[in-house]
Amino acid sequence: MTLASERYNIHSQLEHLQSKYVGTGHADLSKYEWMVNQHRDSFASFIGHHDMVSYFSLVENESKARTKFNLMQKMLLPCGLPPEKQED
Repeated sequence: MTLASERYNIHSQLEHLQSKYVGTGHADLSKYEWMVNQHRDSFASFIGHHDMVSYFSLVENESKARTKFNLMQKMLLPCGLPPEKQED
């Protein structure tokens, strides 16, 4: 009896998280959409951590502003164009 109620409670919590945060995904999330979320989260984290921007700018021999700009540009299409959807 408690196992069924715990399962329902966990399922409702998961649905709440998925509706609140886009990056947590859902049952119908495609591989492409998941990868786009992962890449965008990574780029946003890199931009927010100034030490990472400093490291990337040093490695790429670019200014910090140019490195941030490049990371922002990569957020537009991080995994290329989306695949064409197949008709069912």
